[in-house]
Amino acid sequence: MQQSAVPELAHTRTRPIHWLATATALAGVVALSSLLQPDAATAAQKPGPRAQSAPAVAAPATDGVDFPLECGPVGAVVEREASGDLDGDGRAETVAVVHCDAGISTPPDGVYVLTHGVGEARARVVATLVDPKDRYTVEDFAVREGAVTATLLGYSSVDVPTCCPDTEESLKWRWRNGSFVRSSPAAVRPV
Repeated sequence: MQQSAVPELAHTRTRPIHWLATATALAGVVALSSLLQPDAATAAQKPGPRAQSAPAVAAPATDGVDFPLECGPVGAVVEREASGDLDGDGRAETVAVVHCDAGISTPPDGVYVLTHGVGEARARVVATLVDPKDRYTVEDFAVREGAVTATLLGYSSVDVPTCCPDTEESLKWRWRNGSFVRSSPAAVRPV
């Protein structure tokens, strides 16, 4: 039998380190592929950039809307509002920051999404993003690129007076699979 002139190559035999390297690489590919998933398929076409910046239907007005607030004898005040197509259907929704008209003190805010269906004259509340019962004051509120963003000022305990919130949290809500999903890019931090 004739011997080969080429020396034996060290990597032609499998050793445990080769299996370990292969398993690690495969686990990395599986983990990366689970993070990079495409959006869910829908039967409706997503609107192009023009539809998102200029919806075909005007945004609902906040006038005459029954907000789910218990204000007693004082009325509800719409502090701020912004509009945009949040669900990609070509119609704008209005997001309103609302609180009771307390006169003095800092009443907690509620953040509500308003819409009106085809043929409906008056807007209705379809989602509550921030409930006033949670005692937050909304700051830096905006609707951009199909998302609602806000900075919430809150309280670390019930002993903190309403004049002086001592926590701050930045939040974002986006429409996903039939509901608003909240994400928190930063943890709650003391003010």
